[in-house]
Amino acid sequence: MRYLTRSFALGALWQGRAIGQFLGETQIAGTAAIRWVSVDPWGDRYRVSVHTAEDPDDENFGDLDNLPPLDPPDEDYVGQGRELALVADASEAIHQAARLTGARSDRWVNHGVAGEEYADLVRLRRGEGRARYLQ
Repeated sequence: MRYLTRSFALGALWQGRAIGQFLGETQIAGTAAIRWVSVDPWGDRYRVSVHTAEDPDDENFGDLDNLPPLDPPDEDYVGQGRELALVADASEAIHQAARLTGARSDRWVNHGVAGEEYADLVRLRRGEGRARYLQ
């Protein structure tokens, strides 16, 4: 099971673990890019951040946080993304992520697993099957 139920997503956050969601392809100044959102425990709060990085078109590159950011505010803090919200409640953080990025309630994964969604996208572009994130 790749995706977390809402209760598991909240449980991960309450236990101090980040969650994320691959948002798909985009273009930044004519450059192919990908986006994902993360919700991270941040002290006694929860930080919602969006990440935009150059698309390496490599299904073996699963560590999205290490891709060079394309969003200028992200450039000083590779891997942290652009902060969209900092809230006191885990449920509110998930709500804000959906409101601000279009994240879906049924697509949250544990930190680091969003790279598998990206790999699915690359395989789809190469004609190697249907990307799971499109289902």
